[in-house]
Amino acid sequence: MGNGKVYATVVLIRLIYAGMHILTKASFNEGTSTTVFVFYRHAVAAIFLLPFAFIEIRKKPAPPLNFKLSAKIFAHAFYGMAGTINLYCIGLKYASATSSSAIFNIVPVVAFILAVMFRMETLKLRSVHGLAKASGILLCVGGVIVLALYEGPELKSMNHHQLLQHHASAAAAHVHSKKEWALGIFLMTTSVVIWSFWTVKQGPLLLEYPSKLLNTTLQCVFASIQSFVIALVLERDFSRWKLAGAVSLASVLFTGIVVAAISYYLQIWVIEKKGPVFLSMSMPLSLVFTMAIASFLLGEDVSLGSIIGSVLLVAGLYNVLWGKSREEKQAANGRDGAGGDGDGDVERNAAAVQPADGETTEEEEEKKDRRDVDAAAKV
Repeated sequence: MGNGKVYATVVLIRLIYAGMHILTKASFNEGTSTTVFVFYRHAVAAIFLLPFAFIEIRKKPAPPLNFKLSAKIFAHAFYGMAGTINLYCIGLKYASATSSSAIFNIVPVVAFILAVMFRMETLKLRSVHGLAKASGILLCVGGVIVLALYEGPELKSMNHHQLLQHHASAAAAHVHSKKEWALGIFLMTTSVVIWSFWTVKQGPLLLEYPSKLLNTTLQCVFASIQSFVIALVLERDFSRWKLAGAVSLASVLFTGIVVAAISYYLQIWVIEKKGPVFLSMSMPLSLVFTMAIASFLLGEDVSLGSIIGSVLLVAGLYNVLWGKSREEKQAANGRDGAGGDGDGDVERNAAAVQPADGETTEEEEEKKDRRDVDAAAKV
């Protein structure tokens, strides 16, 4: 029953991320500005989290927060949330929801590469697991290249009456040039790389400021301020600050509350139950859900290049995860073997200090001599 709950939660998480890709793309098709959308998304997340942060502070005092640490959290919010989400949204505007979901599969791979660069992980190319991880990295790079540069024949959507797309923007969604498509893939890949770096650096940050809830809330507040400034600079026409329609409003609320807050808690719960590898291995489900739902709701046509690129990305993800899992098993077996040898050494040392069969110690020889002397005296 417990496993059933975990599997159901994983499916829910992947459906949430599929909904994020689809609703965000639909809001851009509706005409919403990307920078304004990002500001509203972070503002909604901050407003949603602030009451919970106040409750947390009332239960126990918040960790001390000085200027240096505040500046560090501000910097993490800028490159990891405000900056990377803006890049991702601009890229998504030029590409498709399916390609966006496919690129998200490289998050664990990029995080692993960064961990190797920071010497938090190892890559031993002379071992089987090292070769598996290296081949996974190459497959992911190949998948991104195929997504960006190869289109191929299109598999037409079975649904010609898409539900989340206005007629005025329906044609515009399918006329992006190859340069715009490649730019979209490049921007989304860049955003995923930056976001992966942000996830790697969250560990050291949490050591300095250990409250996960307050840390997340502060970053959302800072990101909303930063996103406001970015939108103010890039979107001078204030008529564009109005959400284009109901789909855009639903997308802002969904990404701000469900994705930024609820899915975060669900992911932590799954990691505690099954570990991070189990959660990462479920990532291709988002791609499957996005591909199916986007075809129905957005009328997206899936090209052969998108399918090949997605397959390469998923294969690369599983190669890296398999290599990592095999490496951890070998390390665990090595520790067990070392422990066994240690026990053997203890037994051998214990045996060395005890007399062997047929032999006696000096004390026993002296006792035997005294008994012989006593016996002789009695006689």
